[in-house]
Amino acid sequence: MADEPEGRAGVGRIEAFSDGVIAIIITIMVLELHAPVSERMDQLWSLWPVFLAYILSYAYVAIYWVNHHRMFAHAMQVSNGLLWSNMLLLFTLSLIPFSTSYLGEHHFGQGATVVYLVTLLLPSIAYAWVQRIIRRTGRQTETALAYHRQALRKGLVSTIVYLLGIPLALVSPWLGIACAGLVALLWILPSSRLDRLFGARN
Repeated sequence: MADEPEGRAGVGRIEAFSDGVIAIIITIMVLELHAPVSERMDQLWSLWPVFLAYILSYAYVAIYWVNHHRMFAHAMQVSNGLLWSNMLLLFTLSLIPFSTSYLGEHHFGQGATVVYLVTLLLPSIAYAWVQRIIRRTGRQTETALAYHRQALRKGLVSTIVYLLGIPLALVSPWLGIACAGLVALLWILPSSRLDRLFGARN
């Protein structure tokens, strides 16, 4: 009995741990928002790159949390691969507060934008690994398999956009940021095929 894989209870523990890590990531990003000493509005306005970087990163962390929840709804057992792939995903997400601060402090400079896009690319790759494991070991219903097909396809498009954004950022940092924004819109837009599939599962 001790060698049997953990079921949904074990999956719930992974989700709870992941939720805690993601909450800490958001907290760290908030703590990087330092109010100016002066009360002058121009001093506050000068912080717009920091706030813009925070908003974009918050959206990304929220997207990962929502889709992590959806993906783990289809997981049925805990495996060594699932544990370590999820830990890798959380590690890559933990880099976002650093790159967010770096991007804001350097006012969306070329180098900072490239670093930021790389730290967005890494979770995309790690997430795909987690999902492939859940697809293989989780629910095998028609709805679950359709969900995985749609999510993996969307993830592949996102990865390609990130890869395009890195060289574009060398031409203009705002082209790279536009690529990041495009990926965010791709996942946030309501009434998508993924939303309908997730609703059908429940």
